[in-house]
Amino acid sequence: MVIEDTRASDGRIPGRRGLATRQRLLDCTEHLLSAMSFRDIKVIDVARKAKTSPATFYQYFPDIESAVLALAEATNLDTTELGGLVRGADWRGKKGYESALQLADAFIEFWERHRATIRVADLLVAEGDMRFQAIRTRLLNDLALALGEVIAKTRTGAKLSSSRRLATAGVLVAMMANVTTHRFTYEFWGIRTADLRASMADIIYTSVSGKAAPAS
Repeated sequence: MVIEDTRASDGRIPGRRGLATRQRLLDCTEHLLSAMSFRDIKVIDVARKAKTSPATFYQYFPDIESAVLALAEATNLDTTELGGLVRGADWRGKKGYESALQLADAFIEFWERHRATIRVADLLVAEGDMRFQAIRTRLLNDLALALGEVIAKTRTGAKLSSSRRLATAGVLVAMMANVTTHRFTYEFWGIRTADLRASMADIIYTSVSGKAAPAS
């Protein structure tokens, strides 16, 4: 679990009112990320929406990037909840396919919930901001580990090496992330989200169980 650093820019620990102001600034930053391009967001935009001043914003964050980083940490931007779903699911037979569908649904919901923050994190990682590299690495880590664990349990006769199991898990989470990120592009092509969901579940089930997915 990530422990968020709530200190102000000068190192002080805010009191109750200060924490409320800080949270309001984060909420407004998140809203603006969903409504406009990250590069167009200015400190004065966040401050105005939070009904405060730019000076107050700078008491808590040195720049917009730092506010986005704090937002990612405050929302616990990782897939621990999805990893728990994978570990607690039954991956045998028909129940296994139902588990794959549940994972596909949960992943799509998670990604949509955090889409704006993930999009900015990806942009800043591409620009070399190592603070966001850590966030991006953590994002899919627990889900990949969980999938690797269940592959080891369900495909006991396949004699897959530990490295191969983790590679398969890594490919699965990359597939889910890419498909979900570009979901609206696929819809523009005429591919329904329902079909993307089913195809994701097919691939997840086959990779985890080593068996063909049941016919739709």
